[in-house]
Amino acid sequence: MDNAACMNKYENYLKNVKKASDNTLSSYLRDIRQLGEYLDRHTDDSYESASPEELHAYTDWMKAQGKSIPTISRSIASIKNFYKYLITENIVRDNPAMGLVPEKAVQKLPQILTGKEVELLLEQPECTDLKGYRDRAMLELLYATGIRVSELIALDINDVNISAGFIRCKAQEKERIIPLYPAAVRALSEYIEFIRPQMLASSDEPSLFVNVSGERMSRQGFWKIIKTYQLKAKIEKTITPHTLRHSFAAHLLENGADLRSIQEMLGHADISSTQVYSQLVKKQLKDVYNKAHPRA
Repeated sequence: MDNAACMNKYENYLKNVKKASDNTLSSYLRDIRQLGEYLDRHTDDSYESASPEELHAYTDWMKAQGKSIPTISRSIASIKNFYKYLITENIVRDNPAMGLVPEKAVQKLPQILTGKEVELLLEQPECTDLKGYRDRAMLELLYATGIRVSELIALDINDVNISAGFIRCKAQEKERIIPLYPAAVRALSEYIEFIRPQMLASSDEPSLFVNVSGERMSRQGFWKIIKTYQLKAKIEKTITPHTLRHSFAAHLLENGADLRSIQEMLGHADISSTQVYSQLVKKQLKDVYNKAHPRA
């Protein structure tokens, strides 16, 4: 069977049997089409007669063309699925894609702020109007707890216990209790007692943080707030709400907190997600050593 006929059968299978989405269909067919073009140009073989060596050569060729590891990994997944189909249809007898193994992408460590940069950012909201008090409370709370921006804007007034100094964060039907440092308690207390009542559109609004219309703050609204204060602080690093989450975790670890406690506060289901901060702290120590040691 020639390549065009193989492609037509596979496309029909993806559409009518697998009920693949338009994006999945487009991605799979593009990857398989690119493999077919390579085989046409560089070998005398088709999909049906391609050998394991030729498929390995194809992935090496993609690497030489500057394709990224995620792109090559996706292509390998597409090729493997394609040959599983060809085996099922008895178009090929042996699977030449069996030995294809994607490279592991190098894990990119998250960017964090230094302690001084955090202080500088938290100093930016000017408590001269309602928005200033609200913004200071939001930034202090975000750095105090390391919660996600989606969790921050989902907080209700009843999720805060000022007297005990903690918040209750609910995500994916799970609940966690996270303590607050004194400055965050003070900022929240002032906001809740004096500022929030003036900002509410309705007295029965449950949202902890509201926008200028008196309704729940949106994710996009908070992103704009944090970008404004980044520019005001003249911090060159790109700051997102997640930057404060990463900084919270790394700074706790630097100061002696254990990974299990950090995992619980961050709401990570798997400790491996938290262990990235250990790598980050070790890298920072190594950078300090290399800069400071006279023989480094």
